[in-house]
Amino acid sequence: MKPTALQAWVLAARPQTLTISVAPVLLGAALASQVGPLSIPIFSAAMLGAICIQIGTNLYNDYADFNKGADGPDRLGPLRACANGWLSPRQVFVAVLITFSIAMAAGAYLVAAAGWPVVVIGLASLACGIAYTGGPWPLAYLGVADLFVFVFFGLVAVGGTYFVLTGSLSVPAMLGGAILGCLATAVLAVNNLRDRDGDRNAGKRTLAVRYGEAFARGQYAFLITVAALLVVLVALFVPGAGIGWLAPLALAPWLVQLVRDAFQLDGRELNGLLKKTAVAELAFAVMLSAGIVLT
Repeated sequence: MKPTALQAWVLAARPQTLTISVAPVLLGAALASQVGPLSIPIFSAAMLGAICIQIGTNLYNDYADFNKGADGPDRLGPLRACANGWLSPRQVFVAVLITFSIAMAAGAYLVAAAGWPVVVIGLASLACGIAYTGGPWPLAYLGVADLFVFVFFGLVAVGGTYFVLTGSLSVPAMLGGAILGCLATAVLAVNNLRDRDGDRNAGKRTLAVRYGEAFARGQYAFLITVAALLVVLVALFVPGAGIGWLAPLALAPWLVQLVRDAFQLDGRELNGLLKKTAVAELAFAVMLSAGIVLT
């Protein structure tokens, strides 16, 4: 059944993935609150910019993969708007321009508030959002998308939020970025595990395509484990971090189940694991943020 126009736009934006842009802004703000009072306008602009970059990247991915013929009838993931004729490539490209323009407007406000380093962060984020599946060297096709996600949805997102709110960087902010970077990359790892056969046929050299199914499943387990271990190490060894960093360990039974699922599920079954992993990252960030603020 063909979706309505509104449903098509919602599906194209892929709201289930937006947690990986919301989570690091929340954590960056929680860490910044330990330095001084938060600026709600700056926090709001950072959140708006992050969400718009994520939506713009998702839309451009839909547009670019359609043009490259990567979304065939054997696709296991959620259906794409361009490939299924719900939206025209022109409509989607215009939406990309609009969402990135909103992100740039939010970025301009942050530049005025926090200075020129935000220009570098913003332009690099936009450029990589486009280069994810577009341009002469698309990151997703070269097998380096994992590094992009770890850096920009982890280190840059948490560190950048902390910077615009405080004017500085800190060790806890960067370690928090590494933690959420691992979880965001785990979301991508599930995606690539599910799509490995289709990606191979489309010429995408993801890590799952390069190194195989067993590697992809192990990568997921490794990333989840490292995220959990890092909160323990920060709580124990980073001065001033405190016991609040251990709050996300309450999610340990759920995380263990997610890792088990990663070794047992395949094909379309992994769609559920992808959504659960994205929700787990947000839950992890919320609990970590609460632990930091309340202790």
